[in-house]
Amino acid sequence: MSHSFHKIWIHAVWATKERKPLISPQVEQKIYRFIGSELGEIGCPVRIINGMPDHIHCLFRLHSQRSIAQVVKQIKGSSSHYINLELLLPHPFAWQTGYAAFSVSESGIENVVEYIKNQKLHHQRRTYEQEYGALLKAYGFA
Repeated sequence: MSHSFHKIWIHAVWATKERKPLISPQVEQKIYRFIGSELGEIGCPVRIINGMPDHIHCLFRLHSQRSIAQVVKQIKGSSSHYINLELLLPHPFAWQTGYAAFSVSESGIENVVEYIKNQKLHHQRRTYEQEYGALLKAYGFA
């Protein structure tokens, strides 16, 4: 085969430090736009980003020359820097150290898009801990 092809979709989730509800409705779209732009610049096109005051969900296509760990580390670092540099919040901001990342098949993309799109509605019925536990269980971690 003379060409290489790959299309790996990643559903990544990460939280604010200590899961504090720091991402207000006034700044969330600025943060999401920045993250989407940064992902695009490193060759990881974004399908959707959404979240809650204490965490973010992001569906992106992984660049063939990057690892998930590299991408998430870079995005979390650059977005923390942006939030603090632009003084989007009245206090220093940081993301929690860990994250979760799950592969998504092409046939499952629309379901994940809907799931991420409806985060605010979803969390009226489920806490972050319940959601995260369910994701881990669905992917065989529990």
